[in-house]
Amino acid sequence: MSDTSGRKANGLTYADAGVDIDAGNALVERIKPFVKATARPGADSAIGGFGGLFDLKAAGFTDPVLVAANDGVGTKLKIAIDTGIHDTVGIDLVAMCVNDLVVQGAEPLFFLDYYACGALDVEAAASVVKGIADGCRMAGCALIGGETAEMPGMYAAKDYDLAGFAVGAVNRDGLLPRGDVSEGDVLLGLASSGVHSNGFSLVRRIVERSGISFADAAPFADGSTLAQALMTPTRIYVKPLLAAIRRTSGVKALAHITGGGLPENLPRVLPSALSAEIDLSAVSVPPVFAWLAREGVVSQAEMLRTFNCGIGMVIVVAKQDASTIREILTQEGEQVFEIGRMIARSDAPVVFNGALEL
Repeated sequence: MSDTSGRKANGLTYADAGVDIDAGNALVERIKPFVKATARPGADSAIGGFGGLFDLKAAGFTDPVLVAANDGVGTKLKIAIDTGIHDTVGIDLVAMCVNDLVVQGAEPLFFLDYYACGALDVEAAASVVKGIADGCRMAGCALIGGETAEMPGMYAAKDYDLAGFAVGAVNRDGLLPRGDVSEGDVLLGLASSGVHSNGFSLVRRIVERSGISFADAAPFADGSTLAQALMTPTRIYVKPLLAAIRRTSGVKALAHITGGGLPENLPRVLPSALSAEIDLSAVSVPPVFAWLAREGVVSQAEMLRTFNCGIGMVIVVAKQDASTIREILTQEGEQVFEIGRMIARSDAPVVFNGALEL
């Protein structure tokens, strides 16, 4: 019998519209071992339910305040997509969230991710989620859930975007910053691993201007391609900082140095009556920043307000505690620099002396 209705004989499916449910199910099966590896007290890290559970009592908190943060990876993802290096951006995603939790004294407890794409590539997505799980293990938090959204028409076929959501807790009397930040307190800086996850729109413009391809050898890192060097993941400072907080009483404030650099991020945790005086000559600047400044003809002021320039975290400590805290952080694997001190309020909340080695 012929179809005289004017309609097609075969109906459409969701796959015809560009959404592959089978691929989504395959991804869930692929990532289950990664998720399970992030289990910690308070969470079993099983996935597949409608929501993730966390037991604060089982995690050992008595008078907890919850602290939440969310973030993304920015246009660093564009390099990952263009070069096929997907295994580190998940670490970046976790780092950008959990480093924001620990600056308030909080221990990261659990993490959720959101992965949106045009067409689900199971291999690429699994690599991203493995990186997220790796980051969660570094931070000591459980990956308890997430969402994968396949949205043809919203994204090009190979494009994807990431968002991360982290929740931590701190007992009420341990919240940072403290109210006793004082003139004469010492500023310690923790070395960054490189560009981290901020400023990549400028990075990509500089790479384009330089004429070097991402597949070429990095001019500033032996043995790596330019893409591999730039994709070095954001350092996760959680465990070393929690060790310093718990083993001393000298940590007064912390600042995660992200977009806006030292000039924009330090004032967020400082009292209005004080300024931070920074000795730029005390900062060990990774070679990537000198290359970016030179190739892009970027001024020192612009470098400082765009990138971390070698300092991923700043710690405000009492002068008498500085050496002890520095020793703890060094033992925990951090490279620590004494970069300045707190002074009476100046014309600006952050005062720079000296120059970066660019």
